[in-house]
Amino acid sequence: MNIEDLRDYCLLKPGVTEDMPFGENTLVFRVGGKIFLLTDINTYASVNLKCDPERSTQLRDEFDYVLPGFHMNKKHWNTVLIGTGVTARQLKSWVDHSYDLVLASLPKAQRAALAGSWNEE
Repeated sequence: MNIEDLRDYCLLKPGVTEDMPFGENTLVFRVGGKIFLLTDINTYASVNLKCDPERSTQLRDEFDYVLPGFHMNKKHWNTVLIGTGVTARQLKSWVDHSYDLVLASLPKAQRAALAGSWNEE
């Protein structure tokens, strides 16, 4: 999955915005103002994804291309190395998980507003 496909996939999700708050190289995707994915747009060598703590440990044990989140809270974030075996299906699944975790952490009214905007489209 190339960076354009990843970007398109993320932006299809309800309420997703993108920005570059950490400089011109780091692309960030958010839902409800909270980050669920980061990547370097110049190298696209990896992506950082939020992950349930138990699942993050399982993924790191199972896949050598899943590492503790680089520059992130190692308990809640994984870094997935691109081009080292990760499939598009896996990456999409992990993006979905990250998005869903962040979405679930939003206040109920904000989640409902996002669900309403999705249903209107």
